[in-house]
Amino acid sequence: MPTFSTAEWNGMRLHVLPTKQFKTFSIAMYIGIPLQEETVTTTALIPHVLRRGNERYPDTKQFRERLDDLYGAGFGFDIVKRGNYQIVILRMDIVNDAFVSGESESLLDAALQFLSETVCHPVLDHGAFRESYVASEKETLRKRIEAIVNNKIQYAAERCIAEMCRDEPYRLLPLGQVQDLEGIDAAGLYAAYRELLQRASIDLYVVGDTNPEAVQSMLEGKFTIVGRTSTVPYAPLREERRSAVEREVVEQMDVKQGKLNLGLRANVTYADDAYPAALVYNGILGGFPHSKLFIHVRERASLAYYASSRFDGHKGLLMIQTGIEIANKEKAESIIRKQLEDMKHGVVSDDELSKTKAMIINSLRENDDSAFDQIGYHFNSVLSGKERSKQELIETIQAMDLQQVVSVAQNVMLDTVYFLRDKGGAS
Repeated sequence: MPTFSTAEWNGMRLHVLPTKQFKTFSIAMYIGIPLQEETVTTTALIPHVLRRGNERYPDTKQFRERLDDLYGAGFGFDIVKRGNYQIVILRMDIVNDAFVSGESESLLDAALQFLSETVCHPVLDHGAFRESYVASEKETLRKRIEAIVNNKIQYAAERCIAEMCRDEPYRLLPLGQVQDLEGIDAAGLYAAYRELLQRASIDLYVVGDTNPEAVQSMLEGKFTIVGRTSTVPYAPLREERRSAVEREVVEQMDVKQGKLNLGLRANVTYADDAYPAALVYNGILGGFPHSKLFIHVRERASLAYYASSRFDGHKGLLMIQTGIEIANKEKAESIIRKQLEDMKHGVVSDDELSKTKAMIINSLRENDDSAFDQIGYHFNSVLSGKERSKQELIETIQAMDLQQVVSVAQNVMLDTVYFLRDKGGAS
């Protein structure tokens, strides 16, 4: 199985995965900085502006036409939070030259050139980002943030995190804050971008039928960031174990269906030896259709429209989400708490354990079908400082016994109960 080769390049980490598995080249750049209230909105706005054009293709129409000229190359971005970091991910995918007849230009080289120009030479007017692009993308970002309120499942999930982590950077949305947008102008945003490039951790990934030497040769003269001379490591998450004090937060809105979310501190992160067992714990609790929350809250008691859990391995949090009839809040919460207690006492059937292990392993193997999923998995090790191969993780899960899962369960602590309900009931 081919593995990523890592080297340093112009203050970045360069990761290359040589493989003939795909007919395309996949490129991703991860730009990460600590989550901070002062920078979260400008950082989220920057990729929106970068996608509008670069110095060579300054108009958005020209920018997109160049992608079309590159046989329909894809260009996109994500803004995510992982642990206490906000990360901008720029992605490109382009067809392998071998599958294009008569093409003399190296398409991988062309894609790297395009991404380099977009990152290092954005459109500038009088030493600042183009004002019209900034103004329109501020509105785009505003709508994205405000749209969260209309998606009540997402809204409840974010509000539960915000209450649970009210004194931590993790409370912040990776998309930023609407109230910050008005104060951002083109000059200030470009200054923020220059600072971002200086202090961010930057990782460049290339996956496809190539090799590290060829990629490094193509990178000559590209991705030169003035003043950046060394790589910036991610600081591994080092949080003190928390002995959570339960809080309940009730919020009232014009809704017909209640959202009951529970935030728990698992006290396990990606770098810990117990991480694989935490994955299995979450899978048994609420990660799959056979899980306890789905079976006991939704199927047997018919109390929930949906019931699931999600584990954030870079923060060590476990979030339970349910959609319920507002009048069923107490019943649903009681059953959820019962599942948590059962897990602590090892009330888990052999079938639950074996099915969960099989589902997780299958998911890990399916990850190999996507170049970008492989990149994302590898980035986990970069961010956490813990190298864990996929095969190693699979073998650990295969060999896991129930007691290892129970050990995780006994350290999971309920922190916050968040309930979104209608305006008519008592708060």
